Amino acid sequence: MTQVQPLDREEGQDVAKAWAHVRTNLRRSAGQRLFDQWLKPVVLIDGSDSHAVRLGLPSPFLTQWVKNHYAERLLLEFRAVLPGVRSVTLETMQDSEQRVLSAEPAPAPVAAPRTESVVEPAERPTFDPRFTFDRFVVSGTNRVAFNAARTVAQPGVPMFSPLYLHAGTGQGKTHLMHAIGHAFLEANPGATAIYSTGERFMFEFVQALRNKDTLAFKKRLRSVDLLMIDDLQFIGGKDATQEEFFHTVNEFMSAGKRLVIAADRAPQALEGFEPRLVGRLGAGLVADIKPAELDLRRAIVERKLKDMPAVDMPAEVADLLAARITTNVRELEGALNRLVAYASLSNEAITIDFATSVLGEVLRTSQRRITIDEIQRAVSAHFEVKQLDLISARRAVAIARPRQIAMYLAKRLTTRSLPEIGRKFGNRDHSTVIHAVKRIEDLRAKDVEIDGAVRALMRTLEG
Repeated sequence: MTQVQPLDREEGQDVAKAWAHVRTNLRRSAGQRLFDQWLKPVVLIDGSDSHAVRLGLPSPFLTQWVKNHYAERLLLEFRAVLPGVRSVTLETMQDSEQRVLSAEPAPAPVAAPRTESVVEPAERPTFDPRFTFDRFVVSGTNRVAFNAARTVAQPGVPMFSPLYLHAGTGQGKTHLMHAIGHAFLEANPGATAIYSTGERFMFEFVQALRNKDTLAFKKRLRSVDLLMIDDLQFIGGKDATQEEFFHTVNEFMSAGKRLVIAADRAPQALEGFEPRLVGRLGAGLVADIKPAELDLRRAIVERKLKDMPAVDMPAEVADLLAARITTNVRELEGALNRLVAYASLSNEAITIDFATSVLGEVLRTSQRRITIDEIQRAVSAHFEVKQLDLISARRAVAIARPRQIAMYLAKRLTTRSLPEIGRKFGNRDHSTVIHAVKRIEDLRAKDVEIDGAVRALMRTLEG
């Protein structure tokens, strides 16, 4: 994370000055385009309490996006300059608040003011440098979408248009769209492109209607070589916007130009969409991205760690993140970033205990409820021993090692306390569980077979 110079004692009492520092740092670290698109609208609603900062945005969509991507970052940035800040909340402002507050000082009036366009007017947007094809981790759950995205970015006549990508939140749709933009503009230096969201498309269209400037709006969109619209579901029920979008889709299909659309569900499942538009959206290639499985989540963690060469993260911590955070890839990446940031800010080594402490609530919320009984059954089947042997007093290695692995998995995959785990294994003491966990951690580092068995069991239990 970009370093911020701490405020002096006098400045430290002024939340407004701290907010100015945070905004400057965010602009530098996020890049101008990303900052202008998503973070510039954020304003300081209330700085009277130096412990609880309130920030506001003009729409629910922007509020949710910034919460998903920057909530933790904003808290850390504020704490870097005002250590006493305990919370940073993001709220959607009322109209009256929006008229009073502004993100930055208003510009001096000019002779002929004009409404700023929300859709990228430069027609050659700067795509997020993190989101390229070589940084996208591929598996069976996303391979078709990945290959389709690479195909549509290649020079020449596109094989299909539109390309319609659909998946749940945080599964990689936006990453692929930015990757398409990078690859297409690199292969076609003179080409033009626009990347927008459904909400931004709708907002600019409404602005164009109010300003009686729809011809310029149509020309700007339809003249580019590549048009990409993300989060299309947000124009559901907006008849006028859908009408305009329908004609835009027709124009691109007729001209044989590239059109890429992404939404959180398949075309037929979109709510509030006209049948004829649904038909057009499904006329090209529809590719879905399924939720990431355990192996893919582990590979994503490894890929992200390659970009953090200074971070020393033990394999068992990476396994913990991949096994327990199953909601979506974005939350997995957010948890990894949070863990690394906390370790850096506190000068702590990243261990299982540290990860559990920092991410406790995240791990509990994301975890599928795996029971110790499930673990015992899976371990018994894998090692071909009786489940009763795992809770017996037998000490033969053929029984003791599977028992230790089962205890290790119970500690990693459940929220049960050490005494509770011990009771489930023949009323053993909690110190026995601690010994078993430590023993398996040591063996995983040097015994390929043990490590492979643990990974296989975790995949089985994740289902």
